[in-house]
Amino acid sequence: MKLTVLTDNNTIIDRYYLGEPALCFYLEEGDHRILFDTGYSDVFIRNAEALGIDLHAVTDIVLSHGHNDHTGGLRYLMDAMDCTNVRLTAHPGVFAKREYEGLSVGSPVTEEECRARGICMNLTCTPVKISDRLTFLGEIPRVMSFESAFPVGMIREHGTESEDYVMDDSALVFRGKEGLTVITGCSHSGICNITEYAQSLTEERLPLRGIIGGFHLMKDDRQLRETVSYLKEHVTGTLCPCHCVSLYAKHCLMKELPVKEVGVGMTLEVN
Repeated sequence: MKLTVLTDNNTIIDRYYLGEPALCFYLEEGDHRILFDTGYSDVFIRNAEALGIDLHAVTDIVLSHGHNDHTGGLRYLMDAMDCTNVRLTAHPGVFAKREYEGLSVGSPVTEEECRARGICMNLTCTPVKISDRLTFLGEIPRVMSFESAFPVGMIREHGTESEDYVMDDSALVFRGKEGLTVITGCSHSGICNITEYAQSLTEERLPLRGIIGGFHLMKDDRQLRETVSYLKEHVTGTLCPCHCVSLYAKHCLMKELPVKEVGVGMTLEVN
């Protein structure tokens, strides 16, 4: 599998790509060409062009969750190319309406718009294979007491409004020769919950070789301290935290684990 960062808060120095506070990865795995999230805007399209990546080859779109910094680029993608028969995989709650501090933060594109453009919708709460070695995790069981403890605004689903615990937050896991690599969007469900669930899906609990994506760690609190402790015990490879991880959180992770810098233009290859 080869992963290229198309959108992140940061860009690799001296490469002159565009950044925004959002996330989009491009994955090449076997015959599949996968967009994992789409950022806020058309930045991922412009960066793909600069990187020589042809998005017309995309076979799959995977959405980590329904916030607009991960789904906003969908409209730009649908306007830029024919998405007929592209498969979109996500949790069924990904298109719900959301508000945070009075602002709309949900997907600006609806499920109906996607279907009208010919996109094949695969909305699932249960794990599903994107390729032979790449799996979408579906809804993440929340077993860690220190994670996902607080709502992120409000959500409207099925005619009712409630506090939003971002239950649609999910991730991908790649099964490589030396273990598992987890690919996350924001980890609202908790990065430890995600990695615990990813490992539980393999009978032999394969080692966790690495994680790339947002960890949603912002401040010095119990969640950060417990997360560092958990990852130190369970990860045997390298962490690549980006997007929604503060400098302080990265510093705490770097004191205990190997951490690699992430930015637009970075590539990661895993066998």
